[in-house]
Amino acid sequence: QVQLVESGGGLVQAGGSLRLSCAASGNIFSVMGWYRQAPGRQRELVATITNGGGRNYADSVKGRFTISRDNAKNTVYLQMNSLKPEDTAVYYCNTYPTYYYPWGQGTQVTVSS
Repeated sequence: QVQLVESGGGLVQAGGSLRLSCAASGNIFSVMGWYRQAPGRQRELVATITNGGGRNYADSVKGRFTISRDNAKNTVYLQMNSLKPEDTAVYYCNTYPTYYYPWGQGTQVTVSS
């Protein structure tokens, strides 16, 4: 079964940038997504990308985040710019819309004001 390992999170000031990576132990699914979960809140979808490069974003991150993928490396990325304190959360990747893979440990993103 494919395992997912997220990395690249950290502490950043508002307005800063981070690039998250999600490395899969096998071939990644045709549609992959980045999700996030803030304390006390439900996990929410942030962005999706298809094998053909089609992208969709949550309204809250549109224009600031960019999702990409490298199938040769079995890796999905999330470039996050102009970060806001409300982006603070644990970020995960998985398939979309159905979660076919076990959830990874996620990577913590903390944005200070």
